Amino acid sequence: MLKTQFMNGPTIHTTRTDDLIDFLQMHGMEVEALESSIYRVVRDGELPVFLNIGDEVLSFEVDLGSIAEIGSEDLYKALLDANTEIQPVSFGLDNTNPDDPRLVLAESRVVGDLSDREILSVFDALELATDKAVTILAPLVK
Repeated sequence: MLKTQFMNGPTIHTTRTDDLIDFLQMHGMEVEALESSIYRVVRDGELPVFLNIGDEVLSFEVDLGSIAEIGSEDLYKALLDANTEIQPVSFGLDNTNPDDPRLVLAESRVVGDLSDREILSVFDALELATDKAVTILAPLVK
């Protein structure tokens, strides 16, 4: 049994340096530049993740849709309560357009020594949070 386990020898953990966009594409993600530092990233048919590459922070955001017609005190309480279940992601409101407030999932990472696992875990967390959002929003969407 031990011989089979090491048939190709022990595994080696390697470290390499990649450009973030190249890294995302190498992992099967579709990346589209929207503005100079904003990208639309799609993985495995999931909702797009909008990536904003700042000088010090990477910001990740998933637009869950307009909240203008479904916003209520009960919904806001449910979303706030769910924030504890979806960490490190959080629900938020994007009020960039005051006539169309958007419910979003947000996450950020400090730019620096980012690992491949750290970046991929952001996308995993956003996918899990999106599933939680669907559960909360399903009864409200007609």
